[in-house]
Amino acid sequence: MPELPEVETTRAALAPHLTGRTVTAATLRRTDLRWPIAAEISTLLPGQRILEVRRRAKYLLLDTAVGSALLHLGMSGSLRVIPAHIPPRPHDHVDLILDNERVLRMHDPRRFGSVLWQASGTVHPLLAALGPEPLSDAFTGDYLYALSRRRRAAVKTFLMDQAVVVGVGNIYAAEALFASGIAPRRPAGQISRERYRLLATEIRRVLESAITQGGTTLRDFISPDGNTGYFIQQLSVYGRGGEPCRNCGRPLKQSLIGQRTSVWCSHCQR
Repeated sequence: MPELPEVETTRAALAPHLTGRTVTAATLRRTDLRWPIAAEISTLLPGQRILEVRRRAKYLLLDTAVGSALLHLGMSGSLRVIPAHIPPRPHDHVDLILDNERVLRMHDPRRFGSVLWQASGTVHPLLAALGPEPLSDAFTGDYLYALSRRRRAAVKTFLMDQAVVVGVGNIYAAEALFASGIAPRRPAGQISRERYRLLATEIRRVLESAITQGGTTLRDFISPDGNTGYFIQQLSVYGRGGEPCRNCGRPLKQSLIGQRTSVWCSHCQR
């Protein structure tokens, strides 16, 4: 599933082509993705000018005066702005037709994506309980330390809780914990304030680096310009179970933590 850097890469690529454009119509080849496509996409969005393209967690928001189209890429979704005359391929489920003879086209073979609606002045229920953005000023080591007290869950599970912080998925949690020297199975409540400060810094660094390099392409993610992400070339632990640690050379450990495959170095991470 695309994580925060992949979604931010998509947002940055789409924004210049969408901001200021008016949606003239919506073509829905399927009305059922992960959830039914919101009726407002056909009834309210056409005729509206896109004021801004934003990201919240792993969701993209196309803001207009009357509300926002809320898009999620799911497991295999992608978005492209292309000339309107290009015929749809299989799994091209949604077109938002623009006023310049181009369309925003959503491709989603597995249909785990979503196209929902957030009315102006409201917060969609899917966004209401989310934690802070990891690249925002609200996300600090002190914040993590305060929230983690008495938590017995593994710190990796703690970081992947969207109510704690959004967008730190399996890949980037594993990489930031390795860079911080923190074992992913360590109980969140047993980590010191200073180590959380280091961890928050590393989370920010890892995510910013991944965004700069277009994300991490594992199976399905390709950015709207057709390029794959290059951060995969810098992965220190994710997907490398049994391989030598890049720091000490010892074999990396691998097991399930919170039902997700986790890889770490038992020597470098404590």
